[in-house]
Amino acid sequence: MPTIISFGNERSFLAKDAVVPPTTNKAWRPYERFLFRIAFIFFIALSIPNNVGWYKEVLGFNWFKLNYRDLYDVARFNSGINWFGNSIFGSTLIGYAGWVITLIVATIGAAVWTIIVRTRKTERSEYCQLYYWLRVIVRYRAGIGIIGFGFTKLFPVQLPYPSLGILNTNFGDLTLQKIYWLSIGIAPWYEVFAGVVEVLAGALLFFRKTTTLGAIALLGALGDITYVNLSYDGGVHVYASYFVLYAAFLLLQDIPQFYSLLIKERVTTPIDIIPKAWPNWLTYTRIVLKSATVFIFLILLFWLQYVNFRYDPYKQPAVAGARDLRGNYLVTDFRLNNQEIPYSPLDSVRWQQATFENWSTLTFKVNKAVPLDLSNGGGAPQRDVNRTFELTGVAGGQRVFYYQADTVNKVLYLEDKYLPPFWGRRQRNKKDKNARNEGLKKEQQYYDSAWISQDALTNIGNEASKINPLAASKRRDLEYASAPKNEKRKKMILHYNTTDHGATVVLTGTNERKDSVYIVLKRYQKPYALSRSPLQAGTYQ
Repeated sequence: MPTIISFGNERSFLAKDAVVPPTTNKAWRPYERFLFRIAFIFFIALSIPNNVGWYKEVLGFNWFKLNYRDLYDVARFNSGINWFGNSIFGSTLIGYAGWVITLIVATIGAAVWTIIVRTRKTERSEYCQLYYWLRVIVRYRAGIGIIGFGFTKLFPVQLPYPSLGILNTNFGDLTLQKIYWLSIGIAPWYEVFAGVVEVLAGALLFFRKTTTLGAIALLGALGDITYVNLSYDGGVHVYASYFVLYAAFLLLQDIPQFYSLLIKERVTTPIDIIPKAWPNWLTYTRIVLKSATVFIFLILLFWLQYVNFRYDPYKQPAVAGARDLRGNYLVTDFRLNNQEIPYSPLDSVRWQQATFENWSTLTFKVNKAVPLDLSNGGGAPQRDVNRTFELTGVAGGQRVFYYQADTVNKVLYLEDKYLPPFWGRRQRNKKDKNARNEGLKKEQQYYDSAWISQDALTNIGNEASKINPLAASKRRDLEYASAPKNEKRKKMILHYNTTDHGATVVLTGTNERKDSVYIVLKRYQKPYALSRSPLQAGTYQ
């Protein structure tokens, strides 16, 4: 029988020789009360969204056309007090600055709280009541958050199986982060297992009596992820350690129990802290809220994530590419402005190899350094051109272009998936300011020029509607409708023609510098050590 600690007028039922934390079975010491006040303010601040946009987004949901990221963003939001930004303490605590500021504010708040309560007598039951509700808030915040995190692994889209372009990249041209992410992505069933652990941990946290089991699973799973991301420059160590902190707090009251059971090897009973008797209306409210939470984050989110995996994987383009172009190619002929450029592995202009993915991506390799994208490659907003996992963490001259295919006239309209910070550029050479501004003006004119005719757009169709209707959502419609019309991307227009039953592809047109190009591609079968993924995200008919 578990140890039951109540704090109404009822008695406390304690098993004989039970080990009970001092915070529940006797008066709280002054320092314990002060630390609790700090913890109360700190965790409440970390559990409440701190931006107005979050509330507007939630209130604007169309519950009949939900996207999985709607619920995912409900679970993953900015919190805490970050008035001074994330770099106030330098690079050492970057990302954790909000925690430090929140802790400082919580300490000040606890001091003010202490001064106020000195004027009146505070009953032990009041602190126990606050402690109970604080654990409820922490339980649900951690549970909702880790379930949203876990479903992206249970349906393996967070760490996708490598594309052909990535498989064609030299191992030495991958960043540490990319190597780690791919090492999980190539083992999709392990990724699924990791997702099961995370979702199970979150589900257990929804129930008071299974909180300890859920917190143990959460601490183990996210502790490992935190360490790995710190080691491999993964970029999500702050969010992962957020759950480690919550799990540690939930397990804090069980430390005496673990010590008694594992070290002293005594018969030990778990602690179950329950509130005083509730009025009926509060009991019914609790049942409704718990049922709604379980339904939304365990059932509805499961379905939405499945739809995302099947038809609209968020790191992988959703729209199918031209069927007659898919595959790996050798570049047998390359002409620039009607001048043939012979093959050389050292040439910085000539393509060395090319790949058309199953989706709307062309990848080719040149011997020229490319800007390194260190993001995690998620698609936000969700347009396929923004789904950049194919290029993030990849160097070695790999160029990745998204394309729209006019299959009637056999024309590809290509855009570089790497989007440089155009408006946020800093002047590198103040002495040459006028020349630089003139160059930017010309670049602006090139980007703003109409490059796809209305007839071609009619043939191409609306990308937003090119997926299964099950994946349609208000969010997807809005993001496509609000997309900028003239993004500052490098662009190409290439006509394509296939011969030899698709074995040869001839590309002609203009590259990103508006030079004319003539490129002959020969299809070839490249053997890979990896077999095809048994869990294939997306549908590309």
